[in-house]
Amino acid sequence: MSDLTHVELLWLEKRIENWIRFGHAAEEQMLDRRRRILSFAPGSSFAFVRWASNDFGTVISRIDILRAVAPGQRCATVPYVRPGGEHMLRLSGWPKVERVLQIVDAIEALGIDPADAAPDYWHHVHNRLSVNEVPRSYTRSRHQAWLHQRRIAP
Repeated sequence: MSDLTHVELLWLEKRIENWIRFGHAAEEQMLDRRRRILSFAPGSSFAFVRWASNDFGTVISRIDILRAVAPGQRCATVPYVRPGGEHMLRLSGWPKVERVLQIVDAIEALGIDPADAAPDYWHHVHNRLSVNEVPRSYTRSRHQAWLHQRRIAP
């Protein structure tokens, strides 16, 4: 049994697209031209985006920002993610997914890897967007506070 969290990525043109927006995979396994598995070490954060459509249009747009869990830890189940992960953000619907992707872009524009952003910030974004409110921006000072907190209280 592996200590890693495995995410199956799938791409069927104009039907199903599962991709990782950010995160640092510990392993990658190519299954075929359309499928691969990325594996994440416990404690690492990643954004998993799922989109699917049928003949009538989009049927699902979802983004999950998860933290990979260690064996034996509680976790939420997520399709295509084994065994699951700790949710920091979970939103559905293209307008909300698109807004999260814009927030990720803004964090990257600061020179910060979104995988290293404070988990409580992703909770904040989830809570605000869930009720159609505008989340606060992530800042360098907020990130520095998170890095400092992580150093003194691991």
